[in-house]
Amino acid sequence: MKKLLFALIILIIIPVACKKEIDEPDVTPAMARDSLYFLMKDVYYWYNLMPSVNRESYADPYTLLDAMMYKELDRWSFVADYDQFNNIMQGKFVGHGIRVGLDDNDTARIALIYKYSPFYQQGVRRGWIIRKINNKDLAPILIAKNGTAYTDLIGPNVAGITNKFLFKKPDGSVVTISGTKSGFTTNSVILYDTLHLKSGITGHLVFESFIEPSEDELREAFKFFAENNVQDLIVDLRYNSGGYLYIAQLLASYISGNGYTNTDFAVITYNNKYQDYNTSYKFIATSYPMFLTKVVFITSRMTASASEDVMNGLRPIKTIISIGDTTDGKPVGFLGFPCAKKYIFSPITSAVVNSLNEGDFYDGFAPDKIASDDITHDFDDRREKCLYEAIRYLETGAFSGKGSRDFRRSTQFSEKPEWMNNAFVLRNK
Repeated sequence: MKKLLFALIILIIIPVACKKEIDEPDVTPAMARDSLYFLMKDVYYWYNLMPSVNRESYADPYTLLDAMMYKELDRWSFVADYDQFNNIMQGKFVGHGIRVGLDDNDTARIALIYKYSPFYQQGVRRGWIIRKINNKDLAPILIAKNGTAYTDLIGPNVAGITNKFLFKKPDGSVVTISGTKSGFTTNSVILYDTLHLKSGITGHLVFESFIEPSEDELREAFKFFAENNVQDLIVDLRYNSGGYLYIAQLLASYISGNGYTNTDFAVITYNNKYQDYNTSYKFIATSYPMFLTKVVFITSRMTASASEDVMNGLRPIKTIISIGDTTDGKPVGFLGFPCAKKYIFSPITSAVVNSLNEGDFYDGFAPDKIASDDITHDFDDRREKCLYEAIRYLETGAFSGKGSRDFRRSTQFSEKPEWMNNAFVLRNK
């Protein structure tokens, strides 16, 4: 698959460091800074609302971008390391492969774990309590929301680094496991299964990111759903902060069924210099289309970008019910511009709307039922608060009587870089 180097890139005036010498690895931070400066002035969605800056006052593209962003709306533009960006979007990762968080009692636990990660191979699962890492209590670091201290504790994502975890398992036993960071491929589909409910057979999909491996993983999941004649679907996007829009298009197309082929799923609009390049992403025909009665989404503040686009794109054709927390609120996206194979520049370049021209959801999508992310239970445990409410709604048409006072937003840390927390990347297959 090739990256989408949109047609407008050939029109952009980029200094020689990142245009003619694109294969040179020794571009200086100042050269990259200058390239970003001209890029922002041309393709940035809010180019006419940016603060005026003297680019020579900034040492590198990272600090320049922060100064140029239109912060009234933009919380997402970023500069990333070229190799790191491409590796993550291909599912290549180095680390322990875990997300950690606090439960409602301020106990540190595993919130998510990839199935090919070192700890998963040793039996560690979501919900396990983490007493200590390297003999240091983890909970106070999470309570203080000290991401720097967490990173310092577990070290950089470099293969070979070993950390000692003291776990308490669901059965009450305590075990010490030494985990060594290694390279592996992340699974974006964390779980798919069926729930045999009073309302019928329901598909259950826990989906973590819209990356390259997702295409095959989603095909496998929806093949399973089709073979098991699911009539309703629960889509858990609570940790899905985005990725490639063509994967979002694919997921929405599985859910919509083939009756909406060639209907607009998402319409992408650029700034007023590039209106000729506005693009429509259509619902596409799939091999395993669903014929669903009800669709329920599980969301959180980490549900962003391409995840929100799936929900927004389906709203004109499906009744969308959501459970959890309000989503991030990112109705915009970016193109990834490589600079000398050292940086990826990712300024916001576009807005996205659905077939009814509905967008601008900067406040996010509020859930129909507030429920906290219950990391004391695994995703397929029917006692998990969000899954419990989804099942209750499908079976009875109503939620439980528990109010929002039961809700608490958890502090969580991931080994993934900050920019991945709300990525939405335009890319052709």
